[in-house]
Amino acid sequence: MSEPKEVEHEITISAPAAEVYRLIADVANWPRIFPPTIYVDHLERSADQELIGIWATANGEAKNWTSRRVLDPAGLRITFRQTVSTPPVASMGGTWIIEPLDDGSARVRLLHDYTAVGDDPAGLAWIDEAVDRNSRSELAALKTNVELATASEELTFSFEDTVEVDGSAKDLYDFVNEADRWSERLPHVATVRLTEDTPGLQTLEMDTRAKDGSTHTTKSYRVCLDGRKIAYKQTTLPALMTLHTGYWTFRETDEGTFASSQHTVVLRPENIEKILGPDAGVAEARAYVQGALSTNSRATLNHAKAYAEARR
Repeated sequence: MSEPKEVEHEITISAPAAEVYRLIADVANWPRIFPPTIYVDHLERSADQELIGIWATANGEAKNWTSRRVLDPAGLRITFRQTVSTPPVASMGGTWIIEPLDDGSARVRLLHDYTAVGDDPAGLAWIDEAVDRNSRSELAALKTNVELATASEELTFSFEDTVEVDGSAKDLYDFVNEADRWSERLPHVATVRLTEDTPGLQTLEMDTRAKDGSTHTTKSYRVCLDGRKIAYKQTTLPALMTLHTGYWTFRETDEGTFASSQHTVVLRPENIEKILGPDAGVAEARAYVQGALSTNSRATLNHAKAYAEARR
């Protein structure tokens, strides 16, 4: 095998270096701040090391891999190394380096080293393109999100809907997992296109009906986790949102069986007046978006509840 190829990307961010490090170090932020990232799950965790599962898009394809990270908050560095890679990647690693420029800005350097399976030139070219596109995208998104973190705080919100079910968590999970059958099972879904080339990693496109009878198309990537959780990131977004992520959870407890739908949304403020009228502001947009998403979530949850209870 040849020596790993090494590449570097960098960007300057108008924010304190410590704040930039914090945002990168907490992987729960990644689906929100990095466009390619669909979901990240902690598999192991200690004070300065962690093993994480990552699901993300690369060159328009959904991929997943496992990485080990070493955190160095004093040095403002994070090193990472894939422990389980997905072809055509044979090995992949690198380092985040955050360098203070002054009290209010920092330079972020993102280093990668990688090899292709069998040193295949076509595979290496695919990795070159994916690393370059994702690195540029991640750094640009990091800059935008860090710089606007304070200003956009009111634009970001989360909420959750939950139903109690007299049935099994497995049946609830199956109902949501089998989204290819939603056009038969959910009145608000007109058509569905579901692909799952890698088990547990789905691409879901569907046309849903609004109350006025119109239909709109959405596309999401979904990560299905062992019957307990389905996380997703919507990539085709309505005009009022710049981000929509969420997850479905299914749990059996001493108090009963519960199914929940959680959403995290970032609003697109420049479209609020255009969509909702001249008197509307952030509060009205939040209420409108939450109402629309919650209506569909609750409809799905209630149909899942009926499905699970019928199978008792």
